[in-house]
Amino acid sequence: MRETPGSAPVVVAARRTPIGTAGHAYKELTVDGLAAPVIAAVAEDVPGRKPEDVVLGNCMGPGGNVARVSALAAGLGHDVPGLTVDRQCGSGLAAVLVAAQAVRAGETDLVIAGGAESASTAPRRTHRGAEAPYDRAPFTPAGHPDPDMGPAAEALAARCGISRERQDAYASRSHARALAAREAGAFKEEIVPLGGRSDDQRPRPLREASLARLPAAFVQEGTVTAGNSSPVSDGAAAVALVPERLRAGLPGLRLVAGSVVGCDPELPGWGPVPAIRRVLARTGVGLEQIATVEIVEAFAAQVLAVTDALGLDPLGADDGRVCPGGGALALGHPWGATGAVVVTRLFSGLVRAAAPPGTLGLAAAAVGGGLGVAALFEVV
Repeated sequence: MRETPGSAPVVVAARRTPIGTAGHAYKELTVDGLAAPVIAAVAEDVPGRKPEDVVLGNCMGPGGNVARVSALAAGLGHDVPGLTVDRQCGSGLAAVLVAAQAVRAGETDLVIAGGAESASTAPRRTHRGAEAPYDRAPFTPAGHPDPDMGPAAEALAARCGISRERQDAYASRSHARALAAREAGAFKEEIVPLGGRSDDQRPRPLREASLARLPAAFVQEGTVTAGNSSPVSDGAAAVALVPERLRAGLPGLRLVAGSVVGCDPELPGWGPVPAIRRVLARTGVGLEQIATVEIVEAFAAQVLAVTDALGLDPLGADDGRVCPGGGALALGHPWGATGAVVVTRLFSGLVRAAAPPGTLGLAAAAVGGGLGVAALFEVV
């Protein structure tokens, strides 16, 4: 990677809210109400410096530049602007990449980036003159495939031969991993308590036998169920990025490379595969060199299709490498935030856990409409 010496962006702080299931824990908390406490906490984690911008991913919020509203609500001051990014489920990770570009270019010395989603309070939208609100905006123009994510996960499972049994096994593993991580205190330092909660709402013991009894959720006789799908959720996550020359000894994650790619919109869950392959090709890094791989777990079918294609086995040899503290299947999937949640999980799993310098971590997300986002980080 060609860059000015000392300009490499480094994540030096990372926080998130507990994640709540939509309509439950944070059912009355607006998106800026979720984002502001996390932004404020991240700013406090980098004392003596003032953030110069806030970049937040968001999918379904009220508009009005959620990042700017949240920055003001966090008390950062009138002079801190804000940029809201929409790459759907990849928005939180894409926001980190956008912020990193500004740092790498020398345009800013401290940016807070991440994402927030309040599915509970997101407005229903109606076309002018229509009789009823529409469920979602189109991901593609007319004439192109535009599946909802559930049926798209079914199509990917069928295309890649991902069985119901493997999906249920992976979902059970995600919950077990999350519960073990919580018990070990792995979430404690990253979570900003909010609304009387300091833990994620959803993780629970799940037996594969119980999962096997659930009906198909999207396609008759299908394999994708409510048990092996992530829930609609509320939450926020944010990180602080500075150039390497201003890191001042703070441990962190250096962004080695990032990538956003397009793929067949009929199979949007495939997006992380070309995104990850591009990052690895650009850096010359082999997947075997990466200690931790955090993939947004929208659906077990999607994660398994991606890991199969990459040669990873999260139900076997790579159990300790892929989403080792559980993922969105267990924690929840706040769309605009979830890409930043996986970066926060990498930060805790590598930096807070004192992994040696040079240790590599990978974050990735699939995106509705046929996109993939990936980022490679190195402990410094």
